[in-house]
Amino acid sequence: MNSIRPAQDRDIPGVMRLLLQVDMVHHTIRPDLFKGPATKYTEDELKAIFRNEKTPVFVCVDENGQVLGHCFCCVKQHVGHNVLTDVKTLYIDDLCVDEAHRGRHIGKALYDFALDFARASGCYNVTLNVWAGNDSAKSFYERQGMTFQKYEMETIL
Repeated sequence: MNSIRPAQDRDIPGVMRLLLQVDMVHHTIRPDLFKGPATKYTEDELKAIFRNEKTPVFVCVDENGQVLGHCFCCVKQHVGHNVLTDVKTLYIDDLCVDEAHRGRHIGKALYDFALDFARASGCYNVTLNVWAGNDSAKSFYERQGMTFQKYEMETIL
């Protein structure tokens, strides 16, 4: 039986493995921007992230404690901003399910867990970015009911 919980230091090897998978997806789509193979964080950085209440990380683990997926989040709020309202947002920075365990609704479970966390934390919305070319991620989030908030565009010089 799988369970979802806040990430702990003992999860770092599994999270590092998933971060490498995420990087390779991005590297395949945009090798001009993403090194490969690489991880976004070091083990020490992960320890600090796991302890910061503004950057909750959730993991889905099996009965043996193996990390099957993770969801990195960031609580954002622009209090007193000149233009933006003071709403609190849960930003999903990274949601990944291990390649060997996809298709088992782990991603949906992690996403739903993040939504429940956001509601319980008084968030107004949940946001995230999907890289152009990552069609499977875009389709997944659309199936969860997400819609476009904005488009980020570029010109390569």
